[in-house]
Amino acid sequence: MGHTRLSRLRRFLGFTVFLLAVGYDCTETVNAQAAAFALPAADNTIVGQTRVVTDIGRNTLLDIARHYDLGYHEIEAANRGIDLWAPGKHQNIVVPTEFILPPKPWAGIVINVPQRRLYFFPKPRTGQQPLVMTFPLSIFRPGWPTPLGSTRIIAKQKDPAWFVPKSIQEEHRKNGEPEFPTYFPPGPDNPMGMLAMQTGFPAIFIHGTNQPWGVGMRTSHGCFHLYPEDAAELFPILPVGTPVRIINDPYVVGRREGRLYMAAFEPISDYPSTISPLSSAVAAVVKLLSDKPDGARRTEVDWDRVTFIAQAQSPVPAVISPGGPTLDMIIAAINPEPYRFHPYGMDANGGMLPKAPR
Repeated sequence: MGHTRLSRLRRFLGFTVFLLAVGYDCTETVNAQAAAFALPAADNTIVGQTRVVTDIGRNTLLDIARHYDLGYHEIEAANRGIDLWAPGKHQNIVVPTEFILPPKPWAGIVINVPQRRLYFFPKPRTGQQPLVMTFPLSIFRPGWPTPLGSTRIIAKQKDPAWFVPKSIQEEHRKNGEPEFPTYFPPGPDNPMGMLAMQTGFPAIFIHGTNQPWGVGMRTSHGCFHLYPEDAAELFPILPVGTPVRIINDPYVVGRREGRLYMAAFEPISDYPSTISPLSSAVAAVVKLLSDKPDGARRTEVDWDRVTFIAQAQSPVPAVISPGGPTLDMIIAAINPEPYRFHPYGMDANGGMLPKAPR
């Protein structure tokens, strides 16, 4: 189940009130695009739907990705062979807005590093349907791995300043930037953006960014970067003390209406594994089926499809149950929607909220 008009209206009103409270100019700012879904029932673990849009030739794939709250790697991997900067007039673009949820427990924040995506499971009020919200992230660059495991949100900061650690100063010096600042004052040019949420891991924050077109890439020194509009949506509804679980699952497996699905993401070499990528993919499937009898395990999975998807590294969930439609068949059956929005423009590359594409 996806967005409802009522839930979108409520979130928009709350979001707008927050922007006014913290002093943002709401005139023509973009509505938050974060996906919010009712948690699936029974043993289903997939939310959202893959869609296909047809652009009229003005947008980059990054414009389309940001509108649907996707990261660079997601839109690029779902549209291999299509020019990122000039997709072409009337080109069909796959929009991977279907997500296999992380393993339970579904509580607080769960970040899957290879997927470069954050899932927030807000605690429902009495009588309220449980929801999940999901946001794309930038993750650490090679050599600066984020710790895995469990922690909590220990503080939140509006308009953070950044004192650049000595290790990062040294990195920039070695890269030919001897004048790299040692301090960034609060403001839209601060690499931490306008809003920051501190985890219990030393120096690890979930925060906005002054380079939003890098969301979905490997750009940080261990922190997680959000689009400014996503940081502004998450910040006011995330309580201090919220549990945070950071996982390393490049192969995600889920169920929907009796079928098994899998999506695959590039493994992170900073988290070394003792088994091959294909063995990791098989292990992810077996883990999901661990509550099934052995006979069901053998007959429920098309292992050739598992191999293909693991190698293709597609973010679009694909059927791995025997006899189900292939990913190409699923995408071919989707009716393309016209994408009628204007590009974001260069003024959207900063720490402030962008203007809404019209």
